[in-house]
Amino acid sequence: MQHTLQSIDTAIFYFINQTLHNEFLDWFMPFITEKYHWFPIFFIIYTLLLWKGGKKGRIAALLIIFVILLSDQFSSFVVKPLFARTRPCVELENVRMLIGRKTSWSFPSSHAANSFAAATFFAYYYPLAKRLYFIIASLAAISRVYVGVHYPFDALGGAVIGVGCALAVIYSFNLIAGLITNIRGAKD
Repeated sequence: MQHTLQSIDTAIFYFINQTLHNEFLDWFMPFITEKYHWFPIFFIIYTLLLWKGGKKGRIAALLIIFVILLSDQFSSFVVKPLFARTRPCVELENVRMLIGRKTSWSFPSSHAANSFAAATFFAYYYPLAKRLYFIIASLAAISRVYVGVHYPFDALGGAVIGVGCALAVIYSFNLIAGLITNIRGAKD
């Protein structure tokens, strides 16, 4: 079973990394995968949440920090060492590398975890654009395969972890906020 899954993962990897290759994607996917390209957008969104978002925006601005910290740290420092999976750019031949070669563990993709954590979180708080959030998260996850640093199942695993981390933070916050509201109500 494990060998079959690995064969499927490798076949999909080569399809995305090599067969889908074209000039536009060779420019677009490295651009999408580079987190520093997203910082100006994140800064603008964060500023708008704090400045124009009211109480809901300030809560979202605070909680997204916990969401990303949880998904990033859990995927990078708990799950990656547990699975200790070698990256495709290290173990496979003929990998098209479009960014620097990574040698840290492959599973799960922390980029995918963080992207899907943010998408899930914002889909919960600001659902009107939920399709857009998940399209962007999916592009970020696929870009990691396209540029040669992750297997598809790494991206899928990261997505599942990201969604789980976001839901855990949302649930925890709602639980705590509900308890505080009940305590305040009991005092009045």
